[in-house]
Amino acid sequence: MGLFQHPDCSRHDTGWGHPEHQGRLRAVMGALERALPELHEDVLPVMPPAAEITQLERAHTPGHVERTRAICDRSVESGGIVRIDPDTPVSPGSWDAAVAASGCGVAAVDAVLDGTCRAAFCAVRPPGHHATADRAMGFCLFNNIAVAARHALARPEVERVLIVDWDVHHGNGTQDIFYDDPSVFFLSMHEYPLFPGTGSADQRGRGAGEGTTLNLPMPGGLPPERYVETLLEGVDRALARFEPDVTLISAGFDAGAEDPLGGFTLTPAHFDTLTHEVVGRTRATARNRVVSFLEGGYNPDELGRNVVSHLTALRDATG
Repeated sequence: MGLFQHPDCSRHDTGWGHPEHQGRLRAVMGALERALPELHEDVLPVMPPAAEITQLERAHTPGHVERTRAICDRSVESGGIVRIDPDTPVSPGSWDAAVAASGCGVAAVDAVLDGTCRAAFCAVRPPGHHATADRAMGFCLFNNIAVAARHALARPEVERVLIVDWDVHHGNGTQDIFYDDPSVFFLSMHEYPLFPGTGSADQRGRGAGEGTTLNLPMPGGLPPERYVETLLEGVDRALARFEPDVTLISAGFDAGAEDPLGGFTLTPAHFDTLTHEVVGRTRATARNRVVSFLEGGYNPDELGRNVVSHLTALRDATG
């Protein structure tokens, strides 16, 4: 199994007062290093190249890519943080971080499809699932999972991609990019109402993509088993009409019980269950070809524990 990471992802400096700060990846990598006595024989660290502009533009408009590059350049010129919006700052290292994050997803898809890795986890930042085709928002610059999905679909052996998003916030950007695309099924369970305010159950896709978006809006504070049952029922509903060749996961660990930005109640054991079940239920057609992407998770200690649980489950479920 592959652990896709890049040192440039740590160069995205949002300031230590921002929830999506540089300590998140340090917490993840520290937790994984402590777990390596169990995992090291089965987990291959990979540092891939940055995404190419043409790869980004499969999911984003050229104007969005150009605007993002320009505002990152402004930060380089000023030597400090520049804000795209109140939630989304960039720093002199943000462009390199963003293209590195998307590049990890592209390389992970290739590795899984080529059989180099039986599954992959992308330990990256900035996260991606709020970035729409033409807008950066919600801590996200480029939509890493959307770039990876479009890269997968450019390969001849892939006709359908399932995206499962269990971040506590709705993946509005991913939904936006694939809303009329029947080749991608987007399934999201999220706290509702919560930022960004999208993701109601009646948002089901448009045109040729009608029926390939499934939102599962949930209140916060429920027993964790309710969230697990709801998401897995959603996976079964998706699979009843859609046979994915690849499964991608927006793994938002802000669905954890101790996260400061959400009200879900999941623990490492529940992320273990979700991971095993998503892999198992999609195995018939996806054949264990699973790539997972770090999205949210803003309690660093809890984030580290949850990532270890998820990565261990990915290894075991695809072994």
